[in-house]
Amino acid sequence: MNVPNNVLRFEALLYTSLMLDALSIAFQDRTPNAEMTDSMIMTATVISGGMILLLLYFVHLAARHRKNWPRWVLAAALLLSVISLFGVIGASGLELDSGIEIISCALTAAGLYYSYTGDARGWFNA
Repeated sequence: MNVPNNVLRFEALLYTSLMLDALSIAFQDRTPNAEMTDSMIMTATVISGGMILLLLYFVHLAARHRKNWPRWVLAAALLLSVISLFGVIGASGLELDSGIEIISCALTAAGLYYSYTGDARGWFNA
């Protein structure tokens, strides 16, 4: 089975984006305070890690198993990430983890673009 070039680009860009997401989680401020306890911070970190694993599975389903619906889920996740990113930047300004998230969103957008164009058009099953 020969995977089209645009699908390979999609896969590589989204895996890189998710790797950066994991990196941004590592750089998040985990200092407990009155609003965020240790257990809340740990829960948020575990949930974030679980979401990254789920999105990795969706990329695999789309690129290797030719499923169409995971691309739409990934596009919706990108939209929610961008909305969340605007909120974070508005609240705390541009920091290292939000800068990494900007790059991650750009990589995801480019990867999704490749998944809908060129030789990738006939690859995905409905």
